Amino acid sequence: MGRKSTRENKTIYQQLREEDNLPREKASELLAFISEDRLERIENEKVQPAPEDVIRMSQVYNAPELCNYYCSHECPIGMKYVPSIEMTELPAIILETVASLNAVYPLTNRLIEISRDGKISEDELPDFSNIQENLEKVSRAIEALQLWVEKEVPANQN
Repeated sequence: MGRKSTRENKTIYQQLREEDNLPREKASELLAFISEDRLERIENEKVQPAPEDVIRMSQVYNAPELCNYYCSHECPIGMKYVPSIEMTELPAIILETVASLNAVYPLTNRLIEISRDGKISEDELPDFSNIQENLEKVSRAIEALQLWVEKEVPANQN
């Protein structure tokens, strides 16, 4: 059995493995195609994990948030287009979802007015930008809910 890491500033990959109480050797067995040596190099930031490594780790560690982390922090395309989602408790996620939906609802008529002619004029731009920001909040809240469901609801029920 391996010794317990005392390293500070552990990577998310190491944190999630340790939260599952998996020694690196056992994690490597469960991960199947990721050797113990490669796993150590990923955890110590000596090598960048491949997307398939991250997908497999997220499955073995029951951590769908790991895929979001990888896309939003390590993938060059994802860093530009994928928002980072913080995993929280269900009540907080639901409150954020409802609050963001409530903020968007009164803006729907203005969105229709702006988009009716298929163009966004200079004077419509501030309102359109505000609407877009509110829609982004809805999107992040929904993504947080999807990650929570993926993590907490057994696969045969979702």
